[in-house]
Amino acid sequence: MIDLYTFPTPNGWKASIMLEEVGLPYNTHVIHIGKDEQFAPDFLKISPNNKIPAIVDPNGPDGKSISVFESGAILMYLARKTKSPLLPEDPRKFVAVTEWLMFQMGSIGPMFGQMGHFVRFAKEDVPYGKKRYTDESRRILGVMDKRLAESDYLAGDYSIADVASYGWGRSAEMMFDGLDDWSNVKRWFEVVGARPAVQKGITVPVLES
Repeated sequence: MIDLYTFPTPNGWKASIMLEEVGLPYNTHVIHIGKDEQFAPDFLKISPNNKIPAIVDPNGPDGKSISVFESGAILMYLARKTKSPLLPEDPRKFVAVTEWLMFQMGSIGPMFGQMGHFVRFAKEDVPYGKKRYTDESRRILGVMDKRLAESDYLAGDYSIADVASYGWGRSAEMMFDGLDDWSNVKRWFEVVGARPAVQKGITVPVLES
């Protein structure tokens, strides 16, 4: 079984949703980032940038154990391991999926994350930070909305780009009290969220009370 090291965040959900989508069995290990468990030496051997999620696959490409860190790399690894259509082999479709996956990793995640930090979690009020990241997050949602006006999913068909972006859609929904300003994003968010693998994946991991 694959070992999944994770915490319930938009990035963490990428890996658990993907594992559910491709139907691979996995063991879940909670890395409690609120308790700095991501800095533990044993975890740093798996994820040197002290970030979740990370996985260890005892049956890697050469039959030997392999660890994978960075959520986007995990999605691509699992898709290739299972020959999943979520990362298509067709060259044009492959390019589209990787474009929108990189868009998530370079724009959606970092900007939505910074918006959440400055608006909800910063210990001091930083108006510049709030405005900068809120404005940029709105711009990014506009890019997504325009794309989703012409396509059911970010890369055409449902793919790892949608898996990567869904958890951050949950973040945006919370930050903006809904997605009514971006009707196409809202439709996409509801459709993706109705998938059984997504519904299961966002319950992982279960934290002890």
